[in-house]
Amino acid sequence: MARPVKWRKIENIPAVQFFVPAEAEMDAVPENILKIEEIEAIRLKDLEGLEQEECAEKMEVSRPTFQRILISARQKIADSLINGKAIHIEGGNFTRNICPVKCLDCGREWLESFENMKKIKSGDYACPACGSKRIVCCQRCKGKFCRRNCWRYGCKNGI
Repeated sequence: MARPVKWRKIENIPAVQFFVPAEAEMDAVPENILKIEEIEAIRLKDLEGLEQEECAEKMEVSRPTFQRILISARQKIADSLINGKAIHIEGGNFTRNICPVKCLDCGREWLESFENMKKIKSGDYACPACGSKRIVCCQRCKGKFCRRNCWRYGCKNGI
């Protein structure tokens, strides 16, 4: 059985999702699809000028994984520039946050993506160990990233 793909942590979702060559008609232009995590890798490495190790830490992936993401992004951008293709930014396996959560019944702790926090808050998510729906965020929104993006931001009593 294949190992599930790890969520890539990103800080920015680009405001613009399409880049099209100026002289092209939208219907006839082939396009490259850039994943959100690929744009984040380009932003961290090329725009902010961080070292690959720092970039990998920010995205919470290994350095070789970060390198593969960066190579893929650069190949797609180069293909678009050289061959006049449009760039469409969408999809990928990313999260804006990863929060530590805990089951109040069995005490198990694990990391959960921001996208699943709404399910946890509404009671539609169960602990993988015991099946309990009494799950809380362990961070208490103290971390910089959690404070900006955690669904608990601003609440005092938790779930």
